Amino acid sequence: MLELRVAALDHPDATRLGAEVQAYYRQVYGDGDATPIAPAQFAAPHGTFLIGYDARGAAVATGAWRAVDADAADPERRDGDAELKRMYVVPGARGNGYARIILGELERSARAAGRRRAILETGTGQPEAIALYLSSGYHPIGRFGPYRNDHRSRCFGKPLVE
Repeated sequence: MLELRVAALDHPDATRLGAEVQAYYRQVYGDGDATPIAPAQFAAPHGTFLIGYDARGAAVATGAWRAVDADAADPERRDGDAELKRMYVVPGARGNGYARIILGELERSARAAGRRRAILETGTGQPEAIALYLSSGYHPIGRFGPYRNDHRSRCFGKPLVE
C-alpha cells in the first residue's frame, strides 16, 4: 500500500527525500541535479508534488510535474508539456511498484490540469528508471533543459491525450 499526498516542495518530508535523491545523483553521476526548480512551479494548477507514504506512515517516494511550454531556446519543449521531476523511491522500498503508482498519478493529474504531454530527463546511470519509463509508454525524445548537451542524458515523452 502506498498513500499519496500532495505536498509543497519545501515540506519537511520532501526536503529530506530531495536531499537523498541529490546524494544518489552525486553517487551515480558525480554531481546533483542542475535543473533550477522553485516550490511555486509544483503548486496547482501549474504542477503537483507528491509524497508516497508506506503502510507504516514513512515517506518513501516522491514525484512531481511542472507545467512547461514551448521555448525557442529549447526546441524539444512544446506548449502543454508537463515536465516530470523528483521521481525517487528510497532504496529499502524499491521493488514494490511505488514508482509506477506515482508515475500514474502524476500523469493523471497533469492530464486533468490540461497538459498534453509528459516529458522527463533521466540518465544512463539509471537503467531501472529508463526501463520504467519505456514500459509505461514513454518514447525517446531529443534532449532538453540543462542536460541537452550531456551525452549521459536520456529524455522521454508520452502523450497524455489522444
